[in-house]
Amino acid sequence: MVAYLIAEMTIHDREGYNRYARQSPSVVKKFGGRYLARGGAVEAVEGTAPLSRVVVVEFPSMERAKAFYYSKEYQAICPTRLAAVDSRLFFTEGVLEPVS
Repeated sequence: MVAYLIAEMTIHDREGYNRYARQSPSVVKKFGGRYLARGGAVEAVEGTAPLSRVVVVEFPSMERAKAFYYSKEYQAICPTRLAAVDSRLFFTEGVLEPVS
């Protein structure tokens, strides 16, 4: 079952974030991930607005999503992102069964 990594962030160091953003796609791809949303316009229609940038990455499974995040490759570049943004990041599984 697919899983999604969802990140919300506010960038406070654009240069640092750009360094991270140049490095992360190859690591995402290595673990079977693909970007579904990355930096487009964000508009809240209910509740509290998310942070100013939203990224959604689809992985083939929760195991692959976690393998990506905890990999030595990602952990090597993750501090660059953490220093450049305020963020929330979480995983969620895809649809388990239809809602009736």
